[in-house]
Amino acid sequence: MILACNNIGKAFGINQILSNISFHVNEREKVAIIGLNGAGKSTLLKIIMNEMKADEGEVILQKGSTIGYLSQHQDLSSDHTIYEEMLETKKEIIELEDKIRVMEESMKKVSGKELEDMLNTYSRLTHEFEQKNGYSYKSEIVGILKGLAFTEEDFNKKVTALSGGQKTRISLGKLLLSTPDIILLDEPTNHLDMESIAWLETYLLNYNGSVIIVAHDRYFLDKVVTKVVELENSKAQVFEGNYSAYAMKKELQRETMIKHYLNQQKEIKHQEEVIAKLRSFNREKSIKRAESREKMLDKIDRIDKPITHEAKMSIRLEPQVTSGNDVLTVKNLSKSFGSKQLFRDLNFEVKREEKIAIIGNNGTGKTTILKMINQIITPDSGEIKLGSKVKIAYYDQEHQVLNMEKTLFDELQDTYPNLDNTTIRNVLASFLFTNDDVFKRIKDLSGGERGRVSLAKLMLSEANLLILDEPTNHLDISSKEILENAINNYTGTVIYVSHDRYFINKTATRILDLTNHQLLNYIGNYDYYLEKKDEVEKAYLNTLSDTSSPNNTVSTNLASSSATDVDASQTKLDWKQQKEEQAKLRKKQNELAKVEHEIHQLETRSEEIDELLADEEVYTNVPKLMELNNEKKTIENRLEELLVMWEELSE
Repeated sequence: MILACNNIGKAFGINQILSNISFHVNEREKVAIIGLNGAGKSTLLKIIMNEMKADEGEVILQKGSTIGYLSQHQDLSSDHTIYEEMLETKKEIIELEDKIRVMEESMKKVSGKELEDMLNTYSRLTHEFEQKNGYSYKSEIVGILKGLAFTEEDFNKKVTALSGGQKTRISLGKLLLSTPDIILLDEPTNHLDMESIAWLETYLLNYNGSVIIVAHDRYFLDKVVTKVVELENSKAQVFEGNYSAYAMKKELQRETMIKHYLNQQKEIKHQEEVIAKLRSFNREKSIKRAESREKMLDKIDRIDKPITHEAKMSIRLEPQVTSGNDVLTVKNLSKSFGSKQLFRDLNFEVKREEKIAIIGNNGTGKTTILKMINQIITPDSGEIKLGSKVKIAYYDQEHQVLNMEKTLFDELQDTYPNLDNTTIRNVLASFLFTNDDVFKRIKDLSGGERGRVSLAKLMLSEANLLILDEPTNHLDISSKEILENAINNYTGTVIYVSHDRYFINKTATRILDLTNHQLLNYIGNYDYYLEKKDEVEKAYLNTLSDTSSPNNTVSTNLASSSATDVDASQTKLDWKQQKEEQAKLRKKQNELAKVEHEIHQLETRSEEIDELLADEEVYTNVPKLMELNNEKKTIENRLEELLVMWEELSE
């Protein structure tokens, strides 16, 4: 064990944030701290770092251990270049290297005993230099900078000229270079593109020390951590395993708690009814029996009502009008800004009910494509054609669709004047804006709160084509899950840009990867994209090498009859085949729903039989008793068959 938190408590005024928080971290263990926004995750990290004092409890760090911390917000001020700033972390090694070089020069001028003494010192210093990885510290710096998406051309840029996100990446790089025994990371993936996040995953997995991470990136947590500490209602609960293991255990735990709570409530209600009935007889014996039951009822250790999803966002997205099957057609789309070309000759089609994720590195033009579809930016060349009855709703990550001077209430009322006050309040409440919150000005809201207002407008639009730019930014994990369910149940079409790989994995039916100025197309989710990425890129490069001109690019757009297609079992898959696959999937889903419905009906009947068998009129009636027992046995046999079918269909 390298670190332990014992009974940590922290309150701000009357608001108890942390209470009796206890967990430990072993050497080389990778731990996630998760919870809703405001649960105290960052507060706990600051207490561990001794940047904030706990009201009670203690943090125990193994003697001699070093600890490093990356907070969410970095204010890095330095006159250094990026490379020079990274060198600061290796100052001790550089000074040691300088000392060795000076000694090498000095040894040329001495002899005898003095030379022998210097050689011994030289040997000790070079050994120390080697132990501290001195011979490869420069390549280590370059590797980390490139891993964090800095090019060699960036190395000489001044730190003062960098954006906040770039400064955070520099701070992360310096922390990794310093190699402390424990690293604390608060939202480390916020300013990284997908390639950099994947690099950081690998780096942390192989890191020789312990890591504690606060992050909303569930895919990242799945890859890196082996323990999850959940903060909920000021308490902490520890789950072994990655995020998916935690989510499964948490759901089972929640279902069990709800079941126990409901069963206890049912028993309490039954006892209260019996007590009331006994008292109504108004006889001495019945009153004594009622009092005896009351005493037993008072001794029951009552289970608190489990927290359900009632306090989370509830989103229902449903198009008012169904669009045609051909939702969007894009032909020969190109765009440059000055001398920088984002993309050229893009071709793709979008069909009804598709959920398409556009991915790619930062600065490749993903948001530009969305803005072109929404007619905010004009393409240099090409055509964007909407299909029949297509109505667009646009979610902008910069929230330019919001009027900063308006209140939340006015923003919705002015956009949808036909809605009454009650409806507007209910919609805002479903996005966690209640009471006087609705009269806050949008300019006074946080980024996450503005995102929720934009989602509220989106919900009311009743559009059939949703265009979403980074919709999960600033949302906590539970809110992301609600949005995922809303998109998966949406019967319209969705095109979105996102860096949230877990979100993409849950919602995308198709991925367009914007790389090398072109779109490469994958019919599947993010896991499928990772599986086929090398194969698709190789096929694309082979296609390029076969063309007569370097400007003749080929899009592997699976929805276009004129494009080069790549799928799981072959390099070409047309739209008809894709629809057949989707039809097979829908058939399986329908069969699964029917099985689940029959299971529910049989379980309900089984419970009814159990109640009947406890009835005196039934268990004293032998023929009726045998009839019900036979029916019960038939139900149990059928349930066994259905559960096998359910497992097969679920697979």
